[in-house]
Amino acid sequence: MSDSAVTMVVTEPRGPLHPLTAGTTTPRGRWVRVSVVASGVCNADLGTAAATGTGTSFPVTPGHEVAGVVAEIGDQVEGWAVGDRVAVGWFGGSCGHCAYCRAGDVVHCAERKIPGLSYPGGWAQSITVPANALARIPDGLGLFDAAPFGCAGVTTFNAVRKAGTRAGGRVAVFGLGGLGHLAVQFAAKLGYETIAIARGGAREKLARELGAHHYIDSAAQAPGAALKELGGADLIVYTASSSAPVDELLTGLSVHGQLTLVGVDAGSATVPAARLVMNGHTLTGHLTGSSRETEEAMEFAVTTGVRPLIERMPLKQAGDAVTRLRSGAPRFRIVLDTTDSE
Repeated sequence: MSDSAVTMVVTEPRGPLHPLTAGTTTPRGRWVRVSVVASGVCNADLGTAAATGTGTSFPVTPGHEVAGVVAEIGDQVEGWAVGDRVAVGWFGGSCGHCAYCRAGDVVHCAERKIPGLSYPGGWAQSITVPANALARIPDGLGLFDAAPFGCAGVTTFNAVRKAGTRAGGRVAVFGLGGLGHLAVQFAAKLGYETIAIARGGAREKLARELGAHHYIDSAAQAPGAALKELGGADLIVYTASSSAPVDELLTGLSVHGQLTLVGVDAGSATVPAARLVMNGHTLTGHLTGSSRETEEAMEFAVTTGVRPLIERMPLKQAGDAVTRLRSGAPRFRIVLDTTDSE
């Protein structure tokens, strides 16, 4: 699929999973139509746009970092009104009745929906979603800053705050890209001694501006060894797309330390079992967050000043946005503007 084809988004998405009244755009039941203002471009969208390995078929509308305004609500929707400012993220709704949902773990619901995969996504002027996918955007946070919180924001926020790291502990963030630049901010604002790890010395200034207390150039020294020299990290949040460095990084964990993967590829991480056992290390993964957790991430951001660094591009340039993302050029999240017709 060519990049130009990615711009063929639909204005009023509908399909078998979209309960819209026949012949209209009015949602039925517990579904809500949102007028999209801002829609982020995420690495996960690359596979969606190409419709490879996702179970999707053409035509496809990617986009799972959405911010906009409620335009219409179904006849069974409660708690939401036309005009509410809302965000929709990677969590696009759940069944509400399975064991995971009943336990409050909606993210791991077997029937969890994902915008762009389960139904047409947010690279459009309108998106129709289950009401339980909506996150209320707090006052003080603009729509373009809010959009990335549906995926990158809530993912990194939860990865840091749910690790159980001791107060004042040492948190390292491996990678300073679309996920990492947010993870550094969250770690610093949550009161941890924060270490940013990235390739090359050019990003040290930015890392420190984001709140990092230390910077490790992974091109100049082995990052695990460097972390060990600093006393070891209680938590390493791994945001890079390649799993190759995981083994060496584990040497930089303190006893009972944890490495949380949020950036992944198709590869495998090789981990010496004896090292895990002898040091009580934990290697785990983290996926995303619920709509309520997305609200909490945004509320925390308003209180502390955490913000994504974004590039704004018009919706019609979605193909160019994909090209930039593939090349690793964005600093650091691209957000599509559906209101920009120029």
